[in-house]
Amino acid sequence: MADLPIRFEERMRELLGDEYPAFAASYDKERVQGLRFNRLKFPDGIQGAGENWEEAGAAELAQRVSQETGFTLQRIPWVKEGYYYSGDNRPGKHPYHEAGLYYIQEPSAMAVVELLDPRPGERVLDLCAAPGGKSSHIASRLRGRGFLLSNEIHPARARILSQNMERMGVRNAVVSNEDASGLARVFNHYFHKIVVDAPCSGEGMFRKDEEARAQWSEEHVKMCAARQGEILDHGASMLAFGGRMVYSTCTFAPEENEGTVLAFLKRHPEFRVEQVSAYPGFTGGKPWWAGPEADGWGLEKTMRIMPHILEGEGHFMAVLKKDGEADHGAIAGNRDRMYLDSRKRKEVFRDYGPFIRSTLTEPEMFLERKEYVLFGEQLYLLPADMPDIKGLKILRPGLHLGTLKKNRFEPSHALALALRKEEVLSSWELPPCGDSVIRYLKGETLSEDAGAPEGCLKGWTLVCTGGFSLGWAKSAGGMMKNHYPKGLRWN
Repeated sequence: MADLPIRFEERMRELLGDEYPAFAASYDKERVQGLRFNRLKFPDGIQGAGENWEEAGAAELAQRVSQETGFTLQRIPWVKEGYYYSGDNRPGKHPYHEAGLYYIQEPSAMAVVELLDPRPGERVLDLCAAPGGKSSHIASRLRGRGFLLSNEIHPARARILSQNMERMGVRNAVVSNEDASGLARVFNHYFHKIVVDAPCSGEGMFRKDEEARAQWSEEHVKMCAARQGEILDHGASMLAFGGRMVYSTCTFAPEENEGTVLAFLKRHPEFRVEQVSAYPGFTGGKPWWAGPEADGWGLEKTMRIMPHILEGEGHFMAVLKKDGEADHGAIAGNRDRMYLDSRKRKEVFRDYGPFIRSTLTEPEMFLERKEYVLFGEQLYLLPADMPDIKGLKILRPGLHLGTLKKNRFEPSHALALALRKEEVLSSWELPPCGDSVIRYLKGETLSEDAGAPEGCLKGWTLVCTGGFSLGWAKSAGGMMKNHYPKGLRWN
């Protein structure tokens, strides 16, 4: 059993009563692990990629991946595209991981976006987004339509978030490095849906996180609860009328869960706890844990995942609905001033345009867009629905297209991962379990006898594995020059 803080054990024994022995025994169980498949890797109209892809398409994909890799995959019952994998599998060291085909994520955490239920075309905020599990899940559900702002206050964690969003091939997201108050000054009543996966005392992670156990104290619990309230208040101001906000933690502490939600509802009479359908194994909220004044506030509609009941770590979730008429219209404001002016656009397109026309099957899907910005030599395509974000600390302002060098354009790794095989004129398929794909990931130059396509087109070629984009190579003289980023190469 994990070496748990004594006072934590006493608190949980008081709270759970007769359930405590089963709860304590869960710490002797091996923790479960999960991965979630990425809808963005599939165009509409193939492999069950319509409205029902998250169930039918993902199930078909799980079966295929299991056959190809030997992974033992079993569906997580509360999330459509989520699967458990066995402890002896290593999906993080497979080429499919580098291709962004799936995201490795704790199974309980996947429930948050399932409850949020983001839809294509909506404006969504992930307020505490690193390392990117929930943001990439939101992006997968948005299917490239709408606008996602993924925010993280800590710079190092924000960089990891940005890298993960790139790996998952997200085109319509911005990654910011702001505190909640800074965002609230810009996005008043703007988002249709918001996730607040708040920093917490991490009690639900004690089985896997020794540092969380070492840092725990009742004072830390109280400090977290105060901070959570502030973050929720700013989230409330950014949510559009009629919108939905999901508050979640990975802790059991009532002060951070039912207590935080109760205090929030008292401060914000325009909000209520929304009753949503959820997996039957979720435990309802415990209003009495928050004290006698909690009756009548709907806290029983909040949800918990308990490790002695379900196969997952401890999690708390509350779906909060804001009163008012739902508004799915555009937000007023001048966005054009950020984009390239006609003179600069013409200058940029002199080198960028020929690359797009010679590389993509439908170049107009990029060339007809207007939302281009240039940071030094780096060219980005901003989400079409993004407002003016001048003054905010932005790490990733949209899709990084590439670098404008002297008389040429060099495409980015982000662009490769955002493209699908059928969108390019030249692609190079490497078997997902073969030697050649490993050599590519190590940065080696491959020749025709190592699997490069005979007589391939000169120029940029999208390297794929199992049909999924992995990176760029540039063909010349029978050789394929490797453009897999040095910082990502396998040892």
